[in-house]
Amino acid sequence: MLPAEDSAVRRTKVEEAAARPGPYGEQRPYGRQRQVRSVRMPIASPEAYAEMLDRAKAGRYAYPAINVTSSQTLNAALKGFADAESDGIIQVSTGGAEYLSGPSVKDMVTGAVAFAAYAHEVAKKYPVNIALHTDHCPKDKLDKFVRPLMAISQERVKAGQEPLYQSHMWDGSAVPVAENLEIAAQLLDEAAKGKIVLEIEVGVVGGEEDGVENAINDKLYTTVEDGLAMVEALGLGEKGRYMAALTFGNVHGVYKPGNVKLRPEILNQIQEAVGAKHGKEKPLSLVFHGGSGSLLSEIREALDYGVVKMNIDTDTQYAFTRPAADHMLRNYDGVLKVDGEVGNKKMYDPRVWGKAAEAGMATRVTEACEHLRSTGTTMTK
Repeated sequence: MLPAEDSAVRRTKVEEAAARPGPYGEQRPYGRQRQVRSVRMPIASPEAYAEMLDRAKAGRYAYPAINVTSSQTLNAALKGFADAESDGIIQVSTGGAEYLSGPSVKDMVTGAVAFAAYAHEVAKKYPVNIALHTDHCPKDKLDKFVRPLMAISQERVKAGQEPLYQSHMWDGSAVPVAENLEIAAQLLDEAAKGKIVLEIEVGVVGGEEDGVENAINDKLYTTVEDGLAMVEALGLGEKGRYMAALTFGNVHGVYKPGNVKLRPEILNQIQEAVGAKHGKEKPLSLVFHGGSGSLLSEIREALDYGVVKMNIDTDTQYAFTRPAADHMLRNYDGVLKVDGEVGNKKMYDPRVWGKAAEAGMATRVTEACEHLRSTGTTMTK
């Protein structure tokens, strides 16, 4: 936990942030902020999500964004956030959405819609706010994933409902920066119509995730010029709200601490350059990708520079699988019908090892909240 003086600073900055314009440029007085918090909506409304992000940046904490692929991993993430008394973000990738649709369907939109419907229902039972997000979407999958989902949310908003997902990510790391930002500007306009926050990536995250693979080289570091070009193309909220995954040596996958050189100071340099040009302090809401194996000191430094969301997938995958593997190995002759025996139903019942897997992942989510300083910060308290 943070020292008491840091908590006081967080509270002061949160109150200052309350007077800032809303996600689409509207003025939202502090009284409105309290009204949002007084009505619990487990799947965050656009206003509640905007407040979550504002509070995180002002308070120098971030929300774990947990990748899920099933109802079990969703339940584990929800429990972890609730145990930590932290609001949070739960997300599906293109591969995760396809998996959720079923092995004979393999349709990303079907899986994403079905998952969101389930999440909207079960999240009602948890005393925290949860935002639903779609993770990395490269150019060749935009028309098969993000754009159809945005269209669904636009129709929901027109009908007086909330968007299906609260944010979507466009991963333009594989195209030139100019093209990346041109597509981002188009998507930002569509996102604003559906009261959705757009996440973009400017720079390259190394390693591999869901078939998107990048080399580990100097391109892992976003430049100040890239950051200024991003704001020139997308503005600072007046065209729609967005988060930026600026890269500072991040790598997807499994790496021991110290194997990859992270340079969080790059985030500060970009914040200061953009802030100086536009007369704002720490104007960008940033995202930390590829954080598995990062040193806690590096994570905390990134939070100080405006990171409000940190993706966590590799670590929670392991935290879910490890207890299941332990159960199988310890109860080998119970989960299998060995040498003509009948096995032990109490051992191979999926609920038995599934509960252990969910508990393991929930514990890792709670740990992530502690690392990112979001423990105890839920707006529902």
